[in-house]
Amino acid sequence: MAASTVSTNIYFYGIWVVLASRATTSTFTKILIVKKWLFLLLALLPFFSNAQDDSCVVRISLLTCTPGEELYSTFGHSAIRVADARNNTDIIFNYGTFDFNDPNFYEKFVQGKLLYFVSIDSLHNFLWEYEYFKRGVTEQVLNLSCPDKQKMINALYENAREENKYYRYDFNYDNCTTRLRDILEKATGKPLQTKNILPAAHTTFRDLIHVYLNNGHQYWSKLGIDILLGSPLDKEVTNREAMFLPDYLMMAFDSAKINNKPLVMEKGLLLPPAVVNGSKPFFTPLLASLLLFVLILTFSILRPNGVLLRTFDVFFFLLLGLLGILLLFMWFGTNHAMCRNNFNLLWALPTHAVVAVMLFTKKQWVKLYFRFIFFYSIALLACWFLLPQEMNIALLPLLGVILVRSYYISKPTANG
Repeated sequence: MAASTVSTNIYFYGIWVVLASRATTSTFTKILIVKKWLFLLLALLPFFSNAQDDSCVVRISLLTCTPGEELYSTFGHSAIRVADARNNTDIIFNYGTFDFNDPNFYEKFVQGKLLYFVSIDSLHNFLWEYEYFKRGVTEQVLNLSCPDKQKMINALYENAREENKYYRYDFNYDNCTTRLRDILEKATGKPLQTKNILPAAHTTFRDLIHVYLNNGHQYWSKLGIDILLGSPLDKEVTNREAMFLPDYLMMAFDSAKINNKPLVMEKGLLLPPAVVNGSKPFFTPLLASLLLFVLILTFSILRPNGVLLRTFDVFFFLLLGLLGILLLFMWFGTNHAMCRNNFNLLWALPTHAVVAVMLFTKKQWVKLYFRFIFFYSIALLACWFLLPQEMNIALLPLLGVILVRSYYISKPTANG
């Protein structure tokens, strides 16, 4: 029995003793009856208290996992822990699960139609996985009222039901991290109010993503993301939108208050992050594109009509055209909102794929096409930094290659 309950019993018993000492014989029987019911009520009080406070023996925590070495883990991860001391259970609700064995996995993934789902696992298994991959896990115990805890637990289990657990994943707006914020807000009935968590003014989605890619030395992945994802990624991110990244949701929880009390009542490490001594790779996309530009420029000056360069032109412009077709498909043929309005189509023109196969011919329209591409590339280079989309710096030397080769192809003697 709790100390407060014992104190209550003593208090009421003391009142009864005082009343009994002052009462007449005629009223003493009535007092005995009151005493009987009073002690019965006090005996049952702990049971009523436990029935109301069951959820208060539950600890609900936000778990934030540090980034891993693979691209899919570069941005970290979030999960919800529910530890129930009464039932001796300690489980994890994970909204970042998908079925890799789906026969149409790659098709659905490319098209943005892959469904993620909520899974439930034990804390032991969860920590074992992150310890194996040497990733840290930070826990923030949430300072919720008993009714809010119960609402959140009910919502988590409701989400985990077979008919409810699947959802269409959106990396920036509806992912395994934002879902945890949303379910908390649903339980408390209030939007999460936090201090500013943005690193600087005018920060974009791309800026936030670049930090993680640069920290992980994922420069080639960064190039691929910058090519595939269009101008929506350059939208200035709001405080709330930044919570799509686990670290920023953790920072938001640190500064948030609920009912004028800090949302986080306790914070600690469940697993310390491993010390990574990774070094910056020497062969970066920028270095590779610079070397390609220097080589092509040198060969173009020395042997502008050589078979080697003419073969290079076919494959180079064919690849650019095929990339442009891919970008068009990602824009119009998929559900990936961030792939729309992609200004990389300005240099990866889909028409290159058609013209490239005609480069071994001596048709005049092919030269006219590349003459247009030459002047067009000069104009694109002039307004490169004025585009409403941040272009990867490694693409500049590539644009230089387009400029050089279109000039030599369009010259009257280029195919002679």
